[in-house]
Amino acid sequence: MFRHFISLEWKSFFRSASFATNLALKIIMGFMAIYFMVIFVAAGVGVFYLIKEDAQLDPLVTVNKFLIYYFVADLVVRYFFQQMPVTNIKPLLTLPINRNTIVHYTLGKSIISFFNVLHAFFFIPFTVVLLLNGYGFQAVLWLLGIWALVYVNNFINVLINNKNSVFYPLVAVVLGLGAAQYYKLFDITVYTQPFFQGLYGTVYLFVLAIALAVVLYYYTFVYFRNNLNLDTGLAKKSAEAKTENLTWLNQFGTLGTFLKNDIKMIKRNKRPRNTVVASIVFIFYGILFFTDFVPAYNNPTMHVFGGIFVSGGFLLNFGQFVPSWDSAYYQLMMSQNISYREYLSSKWWLMVIATVFSTLVASFYLYFGWKVYLLIVVGAIYNIGVNSHLVLLGGAYNKTSIDLTASKAFGQKQAFSFKNLLIAVPKILLPMLLYAFGYFVFNAEIGCLMVALAGIIGFAFRDKMFTIIEKIYKSEKYATIEAYKQRV
Repeated sequence: MFRHFISLEWKSFFRSASFATNLALKIIMGFMAIYFMVIFVAAGVGVFYLIKEDAQLDPLVTVNKFLIYYFVADLVVRYFFQQMPVTNIKPLLTLPINRNTIVHYTLGKSIISFFNVLHAFFFIPFTVVLLLNGYGFQAVLWLLGIWALVYVNNFINVLINNKNSVFYPLVAVVLGLGAAQYYKLFDITVYTQPFFQGLYGTVYLFVLAIALAVVLYYYTFVYFRNNLNLDTGLAKKSAEAKTENLTWLNQFGTLGTFLKNDIKMIKRNKRPRNTVVASIVFIFYGILFFTDFVPAYNNPTMHVFGGIFVSGGFLLNFGQFVPSWDSAYYQLMMSQNISYREYLSSKWWLMVIATVFSTLVASFYLYFGWKVYLLIVVGAIYNIGVNSHLVLLGGAYNKTSIDLTASKAFGQKQAFSFKNLLIAVPKILLPMLLYAFGYFVFNAEIGCLMVALAGIIGFAFRDKMFTIIEKIYKSEKYATIEAYKQRV
């Protein structure tokens, strides 16, 4: 049966209307995977000698001390980037297929995820170096325990993607513990290091880690098996029925109607709500660039990169899925007398308003100096004038539908993915190049001016750009409708 499921997914990939796009993205993601593998292998080998020779410390003890933060960072990265195992379960549930088989297969896909395999390229080389330096066979037991904890993270991530009420308190606790350690108020590693060290120092503690992974697998299996129904996630309990008319938007005519639909969609559905959450997180993303927290980021070129992300989090996240947000009823929309210009304008205004709001909220960066906040303002101008048009233009070729009922088992849950990141790369490189040219040839102010001018010029040609984008959407209309009929 597993082989049959694999065959179905293989056919689904090659027969998809977005096959060419998916293939190109997978090739690019393959190169990125190789890049990260090489980095992890180098880190796994080099960290031992770096700690031993430069810091004059015991490499294993030192690594065990900070492993808690390694696993926490891994969990956070998984939440935002790792795609949940997706199986088109509705057709399967009407067939005489054991639901246990469906769940085991789908969870099995998460086990062989790149996010699990990648850790092997760090821990296996590190363990080999330990063995070569006389740490004995117990280094292998340590590796088995660590590897089990990698899968503990995997199953925790699967669960918290279905329970945001678990994720956000977890983030609050992690940030609190991190801040407490940074300010030397409380050191969590004092309590976690003995456990990780015990994976090496004993011959039995690694069994506890393996048992924890098995228990979490079973709990996850039971949870999804109990929720594996056709009507799972379709009904919402409500103690009080509420209506939202948003009548104040009626003054904007058809544009206001589209805006009302988008606002209601964001408030009522998990995936678009998560784009808002990711956008809020992006506002604080600049702390990595405008401080010495990550020394490699503290340079002029990366500063403008941070400015683009701080102000354009919603634009880059939400805009990547236009018009996929409306894929469920796109055919109905296209059968009506609807102006593409009004439809696109509503998305544009929503992204612009969010960009302005993010820029205002980010005013706390003035604490780091007015030049830092100037970069964020310049990034906002570029986002409004250029990137807002680019995301809409890219949407014309977006042939992947979105299931807004993504709260059910094995549904789409990620608000942000590697695809979004890859598509966003061209939108980031141009302002970085403009700023770098102005900065290194003249000065920082000229660099900011060049990026801002690009945004102003883009805004000045807004009508021309909308005309071009509208024509492309019309030319892709029927291909998009056909693609959205498919449920991948």
